[in-house]
Amino acid sequence: MQPRVVCAHVATAARGSRRNIPSEVAFLIVRTSKLLLVAGIAVFYALAVFNNLTDFDSNYLFVKHVLSMDSTFPGNHGMWRALPSPTLQLGFYLSIIAWECVTTVLLWWGVVHLFHALRKPTAEFHRAKRMAIMALTLSMLMWLVAFLAVGAEWFLMWQSHTWNGQEAAFRMFTVVGIVLLLLVQPEIEAQP
Repeated sequence: MQPRVVCAHVATAARGSRRNIPSEVAFLIVRTSKLLLVAGIAVFYALAVFNNLTDFDSNYLFVKHVLSMDSTFPGNHGMWRALPSPTLQLGFYLSIIAWECVTTVLLWWGVVHLFHALRKPTAEFHRAKRMAIMALTLSMLMWLVAFLAVGAEWFLMWQSHTWNGQEAAFRMFTVVGIVLLLLVQPEIEAQP
């Protein structure tokens, strides 16, 4: 057999095998991928909360240095924004942990809803997305508001070579955003 003929047979077999997948299995694959991606973000948040509670000082030092602005450019004119108060710094850090805790609970709640609706009609699965959508939105707001807006811009975190969390915040904002965009895609009975 010539190479072109073999390739044609393989392509035909692949197309044929796609047609043989029952539509129920096809849309279950898409729904399961949405469920697993939300669960992946939930695992990340559960670990983040666990780390912040069991190794409290590591990330507290990060928050403390960002808020005190002690590693920004020398002589910058934004130092009036600094929060050197340990009480305010601790409050800020605890509010981030609380935000993460709420997000974690909502994510797992969303995973449970999605799991229970996995084989249900399209409208029910779509309704089951609500909690996960809320949790992912809350997550994106944390990275956008707390880290990129308040930390990076208000407290000039971008000026610090040591205490700069912009890359990590942008990475998480992007990852969570991609999962959110996939999740909100409408459910169609005959998924690819």
